[in-house]
Amino acid sequence: MREYLLCLFAAAAVTYLTMPLVRRLATRAGAMAEVRDRDVHARPTPRWGGLGMYAGMLTGLLLASKLPMMRSVFETSAAPVAILSGSLLIVLLGLADDKWSLDAPTKFAGQALAAGVMAWQGIQIVWLPIGGTLVLDPLTSIVLTVLVVVFTVNAVNFVDGLDGLAGGIVAIAAVAFFVYAFLLSVEFGFQRATLATLLCALLAGICLGFLPHNMYPARIFMGDTGSMLIGLLLAASMITLTGRLDPAALKGVTLFPALLPLILPLAVIAVPVADIVLAVARRTKAGRSPFTADKQHLHHRLLEMGHSQRRAVSLMHGWTALVAFAAVSMAFVSVGVSLLIFVLGALAMTALVVRPGRDPAGSV
Repeated sequence: MREYLLCLFAAAAVTYLTMPLVRRLATRAGAMAEVRDRDVHARPTPRWGGLGMYAGMLTGLLLASKLPMMRSVFETSAAPVAILSGSLLIVLLGLADDKWSLDAPTKFAGQALAAGVMAWQGIQIVWLPIGGTLVLDPLTSIVLTVLVVVFTVNAVNFVDGLDGLAGGIVAIAAVAFFVYAFLLSVEFGFQRATLATLLCALLAGICLGFLPHNMYPARIFMGDTGSMLIGLLLAASMITLTGRLDPAALKGVTLFPALLPLILPLAVIAVPVADIVLAVARRTKAGRSPFTADKQHLHHRLLEMGHSQRRAVSLMHGWTALVAFAAVSMAFVSVGVSLLIFVLGALAMTALVVRPGRDPAGSV
């Protein structure tokens, strides 16, 4: 645990400390988020916060490669190189998009390329729960992996609409997944979980290091550079564990329901997934392109109900934590108890949603 926490704090510290430099760099380069009709920020704000997050991730990986417990991951697997390759491509794509606003086909092509590079080097979904356990052929494995990564990247990107929202959601998701991966790798000896645990620690670290600069009123945005990076890392952490872990391997491990490796990845990104599914359905029903921007995302609706920006962000963080940790709790308690936790939490969260209130600062 100490080595994971050391990597987390290193990633968080580098991300936090590099952000002022990144902010000046983005301002000079003209990578600014101008105020548009669908936006809620009131003044142009520098993007490229993802560049500092990438620096934090690289620092954490470098440190991990020198630590005794995790050194074997870098010596015996090509997965770290795959992560570095995919993340570099996605960051370059994000930097260009934050500067020049690339069109949707170009972005999708770049995302698919980054995901394909990772998949080609071993970050793959190798089985599906069809007729027991269906082992995928190499081509199907790569294609499915690319689809999952691109979907996750865009789900995170869709939810990045309020100060502190996407960073907080992904940080919560990463911590929840870290708990599960840590138990598998340390308590039960599943060595495949080690890289996933490390990725979750680094992901939580870079998000936590970024949030102090991004909470309302934000001094810098992560931009597509950051949202696509953390989406890619979140997908990679899920795939390196659940996408390669046969539920049959959990037989005899009574703390883990057989379906938990399938439930947890969906649970940790439930809020972004709900947002993107609703957006696609809403726009298609209206006869518009699913990729047409609007101001009807979940966070926009919370604002329309009378919630302040800070309160809306807190509510979405709360829903994320509820769904993710209710799923994780199945690793420790019975399914019935986990469902009871979720139902009670959902009732409490619903009560907060339907009764708008102002935060202490009175932000809007």
